[in-house]
Amino acid sequence: MDLDHVIHARRSIREFSTEKPDWRLVIEAIDAARFAPTSGNNFTTKFLMVSDPEKISVLAEATQQHFVGKAKCIVVVCSSPARTINAYGEAGKAYVRQQAGATIQNFLLKLTELGLGTCWIGYFAEEIIKETLKIPKEIQVEALFPVGFISEKNKGIKSSIDLDNILYFEEYGNKRMKKINKIEV
Repeated sequence: MDLDHVIHARRSIREFSTEKPDWRLVIEAIDAARFAPTSGNNFTTKFLMVSDPEKISVLAEATQQHFVGKAKCIVVVCSSPARTINAYGEAGKAYVRQQAGATIQNFLLKLTELGLGTCWIGYFAEEIIKETLKIPKEIQVEALFPVGFISEKNKGIKSSIDLDNILYFEEYGNKRMKKINKIEV
């Protein structure tokens, strides 16, 4: 699959087939996350794969989203921010979140390339997630990703926002590119 196709095909999936994804494919997608940019070469993002049905049930309750409990695998993405915050102070908090976003995007694109689907879950009861998975208190839970094969009724390309609605030139809100005058030498 070429990159443009993967980018256009990636979308949130809330219905999965009953087939359990091969754990090796999920690890391959997690492996792609390692190649995201980092702040000061401090790789802060961590991944937990959860396939225990009882834990998945608790995680689904913590997200208050029923479809999460139907997944056969959930990947929980966390950040260990201490080194980055020590290196960059208050700005390090933003860098950790930026890095998490970049690693997650690599993960999502690789899942799509491998024929797997997921939905980015950012709303959850963090304390329940931490307690269930024994995540230390200093670790931030960034998001949860129920992973599976896409059900037949969810196949197809997603719609997207028009480029004109997100692109400005030179100043925020300016939708027109200025004509560049040819410089004579």
